[in-house]
Amino acid sequence: MPLVTTKEMFAKAYDGGYAIGAFNVNNMEIVQGITEAAKEVNAPLILQVSKGARAYANHTYLTKLVEAAIIETGLPICLHLDHGDSFETCKSCIDGGFTSVMIDASSKPFAENIEITKKVVEYAHDHGVVVEAELGALAGIEDEVQVSAEESHYTRPEEVEEFVSKTGCDSLAIAIGTSHGAYKFKPGTNPQLRFDILDEVSKKLPGFPIVLHGSSSVPQEFVKMINENGGNMPGAIGVPEDQLRQAARGAVCKINIDSDLRLAMTGTIRKFFNDHPDKFDPREYLKPARAAIKEMVKHKLINVLGCDGKA
Repeated sequence: MPLVTTKEMFAKAYDGGYAIGAFNVNNMEIVQGITEAAKEVNAPLILQVSKGARAYANHTYLTKLVEAAIIETGLPICLHLDHGDSFETCKSCIDGGFTSVMIDASSKPFAENIEITKKVVEYAHDHGVVVEAELGALAGIEDEVQVSAEESHYTRPEEVEEFVSKTGCDSLAIAIGTSHGAYKFKPGTNPQLRFDILDEVSKKLPGFPIVLHGSSSVPQEFVKMINENGGNMPGAIGVPEDQLRQAARGAVCKINIDSDLRLAMTGTIRKFFNDHPDKFDPREYLKPARAAIKEMVKHKLINVLGCDGKA
């Protein structure tokens, strides 16, 4: 089976009341952990690569790892560029075999966002590739995406029809209260996604797939594991998983998850070295890290996204 686009995935997800998991990948163990979990529960997948991941691991290595995952699992998998910051970056990924790209011009004025996004859409559609765009700005830091709380703002529902109509984008990432990175909300706070904004957007774009970025839940068992084994992570909580499940039952067809994978991997490796200070074989500490990612992803696919059995 070749790589697929998200078009059919999203249509089924919208009608079925679930979302597709979009998991960021950076190396072999992360790809293996994600795809082994998806195979066990028969879930479709979006594997996404950031600009930083391409710089770290090399475009060719990452695409070949994803191709290997398709051979091993037989699952429908979309290879997606996460947060493409320019036409040139998107074009490089389209020409390099990606089946989906995100152009993130959300920091630009509305008219400029439309202009940049439309240019990417035209090139992508000519090559059979789908495009995700963004309206609104999420706070937080993840790879090269850095938005301060002062710069962040919710998506304005009154803008979405014009934006989608003029750009021709295939899905839209919106800002309703999620944020990038692990440092989302302080303990004691009560995070609430703006479902009123999501409902308004859904009414203006009936049947159109919506995307949520910054949707990691910051699992406290791995934060604790890191801190108990030499780390120093300040207290933080993530997006409540019941709210993500609620969003997935509506118009949200794609939910991005990255920080949770990093926490699972890092916490497991820190504990391994604390328990086995004499070990130095990468296979010995990466094996349990891969297993932790696998269990994390299975939980997300079944209990948060609801896409198990949908491949």
